[in-house]
Amino acid sequence: MADHGTVEYATAPGNDYPAHEDTYETFVKFAFVGSIHIINLLLGLTVGGVMGHWLTSIPVFLIAIIGLIPGLVTGSKTSSYVAFVLCFLIFAFTGLSH
Repeated sequence: MADHGTVEYATAPGNDYPAHEDTYETFVKFAFVGSIHIINLLLGLTVGGVMGHWLTSIPVFLIAIIGLIPGLVTGSKTSSYVAFVLCFLIFAFTGLSH
């Protein structure tokens, strides 16, 4: 290897650890909200595609979207919990009546 002199490393001035923590918390919230949304969509597809109740699956899709939007905008997990419970109840009652 060629020897070109001393190696200089670039470092950020100051401590930006709080910014890293905020970014990580935001990522975890978005990952949670997105995962619950995917689960809700899969419940809707199960109700429609597997059980054959496509008209019943439409509210599941709408509830999934309504639960996703506040979760993405505010970062709150509450709307995702509520949407999951409602979608799961529709799934369970449709499965029991089938």
